[in-house]
Amino acid sequence: MKRVATFMIMSALWLLCSCGAELSLRKGDQRYALGEYTEAAALYKKAYAGTPASEKELRAQTAFKLAECYRRTNYVPRALAAYKNAVRYHYPDSVVYRYLADMLRLDGKTAEAEKNYLIALQHDSTDVLAQNGLESCRLIQGWKDNPTRYIVKKDPVLNGRYSDWSPVFGTPEYDVVYFTSSRKECAGEEINAITGMKNCDIFMSRKDDKGNWKKPEPVEGGLNSEFEDGTCAMSPDFSTMYYTYCSSDPQQPRPATIYKSSRSDASWSEGTPFGSSKDSIYNFAHPTVSPDGEWLYFVSDMDGGYGGLDLWRIPISGRLIGAENLGPDINTPGNEMFPMFRRNGELYFSSNGHPGMGGLDIFCAVSTSDTTWTVTNLGTPVNSQADDFGMTFEGDYTRGFFSSNRGDGRGRDHIYRFELPETVHNIIGWVYEKDGYELPDALVYLIGNDGTNLKLNVREDGSFTQRVKPGVSYLLLGTAKGFMNYKQEMTADSTNQDREYVLQFPLSSISKPVMIDNIFFDFGRATLRAESAQSLDELVQLLNDNAGVTIEIGAHCDYVGDDDYNKRLSQQRAESVVEYLIKNGIDSKRLTARGYGESTPKTVTKKIAEKYDFLPEGTQLTEEFIKSLPDDRQEICNQLNRRTEFRVIRTTYGLFGGK
Repeated sequence: MKRVATFMIMSALWLLCSCGAELSLRKGDQRYALGEYTEAAALYKKAYAGTPASEKELRAQTAFKLAECYRRTNYVPRALAAYKNAVRYHYPDSVVYRYLADMLRLDGKTAEAEKNYLIALQHDSTDVLAQNGLESCRLIQGWKDNPTRYIVKKDPVLNGRYSDWSPVFGTPEYDVVYFTSSRKECAGEEINAITGMKNCDIFMSRKDDKGNWKKPEPVEGGLNSEFEDGTCAMSPDFSTMYYTYCSSDPQQPRPATIYKSSRSDASWSEGTPFGSSKDSIYNFAHPTVSPDGEWLYFVSDMDGGYGGLDLWRIPISGRLIGAENLGPDINTPGNEMFPMFRRNGELYFSSNGHPGMGGLDIFCAVSTSDTTWTVTNLGTPVNSQADDFGMTFEGDYTRGFFSSNRGDGRGRDHIYRFELPETVHNIIGWVYEKDGYELPDALVYLIGNDGTNLKLNVREDGSFTQRVKPGVSYLLLGTAKGFMNYKQEMTADSTNQDREYVLQFPLSSISKPVMIDNIFFDFGRATLRAESAQSLDELVQLLNDNAGVTIEIGAHCDYVGDDDYNKRLSQQRAESVVEYLIKNGIDSKRLTARGYGESTPKTVTKKIAEKYDFLPEGTQLTEEFIKSLPDDRQEICNQLNRRTEFRVIRTTYGLFGGK
């Protein structure tokens, strides 16, 4: 009898649990249909616990619904556990493997995520989101190993205990920031059944006299309501605010729509529907305005998109219905959300459909035509394995704020500061006399193909430093009174790494002979050797850059050998140099060849005296002086005497049409 009684009690309890589970499941379905995912999750959890393990099909369905609630409220750990239960009980739709893989990727378990994406693709090889998820897994380590130069820090002032997101700057001085928050100061009293937090409002913070952000406060005026207000954007003149409004009234549930408000001093007017969207069956959200103020960009699930939420645009005076979709370069079967423009025209948005780190990643889109875009993932550390979105820039600076739920187990959003340290490309140059010293009175002219046109003074040591832009080509001309101009051309690398470009400007004197370095002839002959070409080509360029100059090429020998022989040989060598210059485009009328033989010994300059301490400055390297030196020093002096120089004869060639 005891056994029978026990069995009857257990059966009754099972029936009670079963009925309770069924009731919870029905109520959960009702809440889910209204988008009230937090309350639906609590009911599904109760239904799952009350369903016997033997009812695998029902357990699988309940676990999947529970997982969907957690996924939609960014509760990743619980969503991950629920999807695993759905798989364990053989949920029939293969999409469960893709969702499980998504949660694993959000949880940083890339290898396990990759396996589940592969299973999803075995069931449906056309699943674009699974394909992109698989590609993401194979890209993530590369992003981690090669982070960008962005510096990212959680803001210590703008964040509260709950969720804070989508900041935008609100004044031309960029000293006010508006953002969306679910903190306790929000106007409504109800807890939102979708998020489990208070209905969000728009808050603002202002900088104090020291440039620090003050404690945030609700926006003044009639802007905030008892329902959802947030994800705002400003017109280019900061006089109008566009934002997302969503009535969470259970008696009159409506899709999200776009409202606008006008500024009156520090307060904002009560919002009014924008673009006749109030009575639409579609969601319209996350507005932003193009830099020229002509277009409103936004997010919608209206027909004609690529799946999920897409980015669309309309003229600022247009209607939301009939908007233009931004196309497949930007939109995917996933969700594209939170568009925001930089002043230079770059469009930043978030997506979980493109390959990315985890949930929503931030992308930069640059328009290449009316219908095409180049889209780039911002990589780490801006993007993480969590949701990253709502990026805004402080004017033309590469710094500002964005939102992320990284590191928050409940999926709550927080505001992060970012800054990209400026890439510094500098030219470091020296202007000096060829064979001599610095020229502190020199000037350098710098012209860039971006319109740069500068005149640069040099320092006492003849040096100068000038910052240049990556990817720009420059022409630089070194000048000084009494010297020939010297031109340099260079292009700054298109890199985001700091660079220094070292340039030399050796100016040739107009008033005294200038040595032509590294001119070599066959022994006892006037034949130029191949290794002379570089120095002679530089001389060709110098003459081309100084078109009014005529020069004499002078060749010199040492005292060894017959005087007449040395003079003939030096004349032939000077003529060989002139012939080379003519062959390379220099007008023969600008050139004179003269062989000096041994008649003009080298005079020791200060530079030579510093190099050879046995040679006093001003000494002429005559045969008598050289023979007074030890043998090894005699050869040094003979080498100095064996030289090829040029001397400027005049600087007015070709002026006024004359030759």
